[in-house]
Amino acid sequence: MSNNCIEIIKEDKVYPIIRSKDADLAVETAKALVEGGIRVLEINVDNPSLYRAIEEVSKFAQVCAGGIITSLQADAAFESGAQLISSPIFQMNMVKISKNKRIPFIAGASTANEAYNAWKSRIPLIKLYPTDAMGGVKYIEDILRQMPFLNLMPMGNIKLNEVVTYIRAGASAVGVGRDFYLGFTPKEITARTKEILSEVKDFTEWSRK
Repeated sequence: MSNNCIEIIKEDKVYPIIRSKDADLAVETAKALVEGGIRVLEINVDNPSLYRAIEEVSKFAQVCAGGIITSLQADAAFESGAQLISSPIFQMNMVKISKNKRIPFIAGASTANEAYNAWKSRIPLIKLYPTDAMGGVKYIEDILRQMPFLNLMPMGNIKLNEVVTYIRAGASAVGVGRDFYLGFTPKEITARTKEILSEVKDFTEWSRK
C-alpha cells in the first residue's frame, strides 16, 4: 500500500479539514488552500453532493474523504477519486477495506487504548478527536509520554495559532477545520495557509538544529 499521502501530511504537518454542505464552496475553499501550498486535504462527506467536490478537487490535489463509516461511503469515495479515507472512529471493517483497496486509512481515536489498538492494526496516522475536549496539548503530551511511537494527528476545535504548539508536543501533524477558512475570502485563506506553512517550516528547521 502506498502511503505517499500520509508521508506528505507528516512532512507538511498541517492538515485542513473542509466541512461544508455546499460542494461548490468546498471546491472553492480547496483551491484557495492549494494555492497557499497545501498538498493533501480532507473533505468531510456531510452529504452525497460532496463526492462531486472530491472528484473536482482530486484533479489538482490529493484528497481524503472524511467522515467515512460504512463500506458504501468508502466505495463512493474511491469512485470519486479519493486517495485516502478517514473516519471519526476505529473499526476493523475500514481497516480491511483499506488493505483490499490499497488506500491509506486514517482512523479516529479518543482514548489512549483506542489509539494503541489502531497502531497495532498498522494505521499509519491516528486522528485523535476531539482533542480540545479531551484536554488539548496536555492530552497529546500525556499519551505520547507513555507511547512515543504513536503517529497522532490531533483535531477538534484546533486553531491555526495552536498548530506549532501541538507539533512541539509531539503531534505528527495537526488537523484544522473551520478556523482555516470560515469567514475568510479565498485570497485570505491562501494568505493564512502560506503563513502557517511558513511558521511550521521555521519551527521544524529550528527544532532540527
